[in-house]
Amino acid sequence: MARAEEDRPGADATSALGALLGYRAYARRWVFLLVLSLLNFSNATLWLSFAPVADTIAHHFLLSTKQINWLSLIYLVASIPSGVVAIWVLDSVGLRWATIVCAWLNFAGSVFRTLAFLFIEIQDPFPFLMGGQSLCALAQTLVIFSPAKLAALWFPEHQRATANMIGTMSNPLGILVANLLSPALVKKEEGIPMMLGIYIIPAGLACLLAITCLWESVPPSPPSAGAAHSTSEKFLDGLKLLLRNRAYIILAVCFGGGIGIFSSFSVLLEQVLCVKGYSNEFAGLCGALFIGFGVLGALVLSLYVDRTKHFIEAVKIGFCLTSMVCVAFALVSQLQGQTFALATLCSLLGFFGFSVAPIAMELAVECSFPVGEGAAAGLVIVLGQAEGVLVMVLLTGLTTRRAEPSISTCQDGQGPLDWMVPAPTG
Repeated sequence: MARAEEDRPGADATSALGALLGYRAYARRWVFLLVLSLLNFSNATLWLSFAPVADTIAHHFLLSTKQINWLSLIYLVASIPSGVVAIWVLDSVGLRWATIVCAWLNFAGSVFRTLAFLFIEIQDPFPFLMGGQSLCALAQTLVIFSPAKLAALWFPEHQRATANMIGTMSNPLGILVANLLSPALVKKEEGIPMMLGIYIIPAGLACLLAITCLWESVPPSPPSAGAAHSTSEKFLDGLKLLLRNRAYIILAVCFGGGIGIFSSFSVLLEQVLCVKGYSNEFAGLCGALFIGFGVLGALVLSLYVDRTKHFIEAVKIGFCLTSMVCVAFALVSQLQGQTFALATLCSLLGFFGFSVAPIAMELAVECSFPVGEGAAAGLVIVLGQAEGVLVMVLLTGLTTRRAEPSISTCQDGQGPLDWMVPAPTG
C-alpha cells in the first residue's frame, strides 16, 4: 500500500505524469457509475419495500410476520451461494455483461411481485411475492460487488474512494427512500398495489440505461498505473489467497458482522419499535435518519480518506464508535416515549457505521492484491450476508408473543413480540 501515503499534491503530480504516460480517465466513466448507482438504488428499495409496513402487509395477505421477514431475508440467504457465482462473473465475464444481467433480473423481479394483483382468483399471493424477491436477490449479488471493481478499472487513484462511495452508498439511499415511501403509500391496505407499481419505475429505468448506455467493461486506455498493471489471479487461486490473507480475514469478519447487523436493523426496526407504541411513520423516519446520516458520513469520510489515505485509522475508529451506539440503541429501544433519543441514536448509528462501508471495501481491495476486485469485495459481502442471516434468525427465533394488553401499535393481527429475552436463572 505504498500509494496510501500520498498527499494531495502528490496525487495531482501523479495525475499529470499519468497523462504523459498515456493513462486517461474517460468522461463516460460517470455514466457507468450512474447506471450502477441507479441499479443499486432500485435493488435496495425492492429489498426493503415490505419491512417498514410489515404489519399491514401481513394483515392484508393473511401472512405471519415471519413470512414477511422472509421477503427480506431471502436477499441474505440467496446471496450466499449466488455470491460466489457473482464473483466469478465479475472477474471472468466482465463488468458490462454482469450489470446488464443484473438489471434484467432486478426488473423482472419487480414486475413478478405485482402479478398477484393482476389475477383476482389467486388465493395465495406469497409465492409471487417470494418469487419476485428471489429474482431481485439474485440481482443484488451482482450489483453490490460492482462499485469496487468499477472504481478500480475506470477511475484514477485519487477518485477511487469517492467513486466507490457513490456506488456503494446508492444502496443505503434506496433503503432510505423505502423507509419513507412505503409508509407514505401504505397508510391503508388499498395502497399496497400502488406501492409495488411505483417501485417498478426505477428498476425499468436502470434496465433501459444498462442496455443502451454500457458498451464496454474496461476503458480503451487505463486510468492509472495500478489499473494498467492489474494482473488479477484466477478465480479459485484468488479465493485461496484470500483465505490465507490474515489482514483480509480480520477485515472481512469485522466488516461482514457490521453488514449483518445493519441488514437486520433495517428489516426489523419497525417490528422492534411498534411493540413500544411507536408508529410506522416514526420507524420509517428512524430508518431514513439512519441512512441519511450514513450517506453524509460516507461522503465526508471518503473525501477525507481520498486526501489523507488514512484508511486503517478511519475503519478502526468507525467500528469502535458504531459498537458503542449499537449498545445504546439496544437499551433505549426498549423504553417508551423516547422519540428524540431514538432518532438521535439512529442518526449516529448511520453516521458512524455506514460511513465506514466504502472505506472498508476499498481497503479490502487494497490489502488483497493481486486478487481481483470483484472477489475481494464480493467475499466480504457474502460473509456479511451469512452473518446477517444468523443475526436475523436468532433475533426472531428468541422473541415470544405477549398475550396481555400493551401499548403496541403493531397491526399484524397477532400479539406483540417481546424482544427482551430474560436470562435463565438457577
